[in-house]
Amino acid sequence: METINFRNCTLLLLERKFGLEQVRKLDILDRWIVEKNNYDVSAFENQMLEKLQDCLIYRVNDWNEQELIEHFIGPLFALVNFNEDKYGMFSYRTMSATFEDITLSGEPDAVVAKGRREPEIPYICFNEYKKELDNKGDPHGQCLAAMLVAQENNNNEKPIYGVVVKGKDWYFMVLQGKEYAISRAYNATISELFEIVKLLKHLKTIIEEYVKS
Repeated sequence: METINFRNCTLLLLERKFGLEQVRKLDILDRWIVEKNNYDVSAFENQMLEKLQDCLIYRVNDWNEQELIEHFIGPLFALVNFNEDKYGMFSYRTMSATFEDITLSGEPDAVVAKGRREPEIPYICFNEYKKELDNKGDPHGQCLAAMLVAQENNNNEKPIYGVVVKGKDWYFMVLQGKEYAISRAYNATISELFEIVKLLKHLKTIIEEYVKS
């Protein structure tokens, strides 16, 4: 039995081991991006985002991974609020799945899942956070590995969504069956920050629909 940790995963490794394929276009991802335009940013949110953005611009090249989480990513997720009665955001919780003769396991930076005290059913959102100047590992591969484990554990045909943050750049991912797609980078130091927030708001709506079903 071969065991592979998320931190050692690359897109190439996952494609070879599990038959995944990156596609240029995936309708689920396209809808996520287009339907973000149905959301607004309030005056209060705008004020908070401008403060967070100013700090990011000044410090992003110097923050380590934990500082990036504490001073920018965490407050941004708190603004959208992925913690409700029936689900919440959990960090560094071990998750794993076995695929024939391979076990994938690791502790993703964050997962949105059913449960109050511990994650029970991973819904959709996995994140890998890396500082701006970081050559350690493949964050997209690490995120995709967590998404693949969630897909296996959920045992349904629903798509799995992921978010990768590398310094100022945010990437949005979807895994559906054996196919996955990755968005272009959204730069949080410019006006695209507001698009990032709208994408996260729409992601929360998707989670709410999962909870109801």
